[in-house]
Amino acid sequence: MYSHDTYGLGHIRRTMSIASHLRTRDVNVLILTGSPIAGRFSLPENVDFVRIPGMIKKTNDEYHSLSIRINPEHALNIRKSIILATAQTFRPDLFIVDKEPLGLKKEVLPTLQWLRHHTPAAKTVLGLRDIMDDRDTVRADWEHKGVYEHLETLYSEIWIYGRQDIYDAVVEYRIPESVQEKTCFTGYLPRRVASEKVVRKTRKKFCVRDGEKMVVLTTGGGGDGFEMMDTYLTMLEKEPLSGIKSVLVTGPFMPRQQRRQLSSRARGRPVKVLPFYPRMEEMFGAADLVISMGGYNTICEILSQKTPSLIIPRETPRQEQLLRARAFKKKNLVEYLAWSELTPERMRQRITGMLDQLEQYRAVIETFRLDGVDHIKQRLAVFRQEAETGTAGGVTEFDR
Repeated sequence: MYSHDTYGLGHIRRTMSIASHLRTRDVNVLILTGSPIAGRFSLPENVDFVRIPGMIKKTNDEYHSLSIRINPEHALNIRKSIILATAQTFRPDLFIVDKEPLGLKKEVLPTLQWLRHHTPAAKTVLGLRDIMDDRDTVRADWEHKGVYEHLETLYSEIWIYGRQDIYDAVVEYRIPESVQEKTCFTGYLPRRVASEKVVRKTRKKFCVRDGEKMVVLTTGGGGDGFEMMDTYLTMLEKEPLSGIKSVLVTGPFMPRQQRRQLSSRARGRPVKVLPFYPRMEEMFGAADLVISMGGYNTICEILSQKTPSLIIPRETPRQEQLLRARAFKKKNLVEYLAWSELTPERMRQRITGMLDQLEQYRAVIETFRLDGVDHIKQRLAVFRQEAETGTAGGVTEFDR
């Protein structure tokens, strides 16, 4: 599994989740990742990772080395060599590329080409989150990089980790008919559900008493989440929320100065500030309300726990979170507050309104199925059958 991971937590969390479901007693999963925090996650048996040098995005087309001080082109060449050498040595039966069809700066292209020529029986899969960005941006990017051609020639299948009735990526991104035939919407990816015992333990850990409610704020990696948490604390400074315990998970990439400022302001209040929490599903399961920016993984984790959520989506540099928030709001699965409308007063209004109607929100969420793993396992069963019989079954209409 390849996950380029230039910044943030999204790609590595999604990859880790899929890996945990793919692995079995006779299946080994090896993850290629540039995430600097991959080692913070506990790995299940038969899953391991190879760390490639981290890169950080400066502009839409410019990347710099994250830690080691070398020329960006040199760093990319090292990454490309490690990816190819790992594939040549490991010789996977299935190679899954996350999000970037050709990898960061086309670094995975040589590996895809090698697999096609030297291990033609191996399946290559492009895994896309439900929404990448607005359609004009994705279409232009894929045209510029020659992605459409490679989707047809280098990939066995394309898996979209979403639902066509929520966002139709096939139409929005103008995926060619020849590629549509091997494209399937898997549904959203579920996360491990916290048990009642774990929920009680987590609420006790954060000193939530009977009759009190727990509000959790998370900004994913945290690199651009300070404004949301600053607004929340300003809201509490103006007037506390009665009977509410708050937990703010800033994310490990929020600048240290900003984290310290939030921690300082939280002292003396029923507010706990954490830079990172490795088991967010437990945190979300214990919460009465989650406030987030609406990244793919966070949405899946929140809905898996059946917890009501307020989404305050980032609108730049990508519109992915904004489009997702609007789409889920249409299904009444979340509440949504536009970033441009974010003020302490509006935030308080949304939060108090939701806390008064938690059961109504839970009732709607209860009907939403996250069946992505079931469909992925169906595809894997087909792959196994094809390998045993030497046939190619293709993606069925049901899968699409």
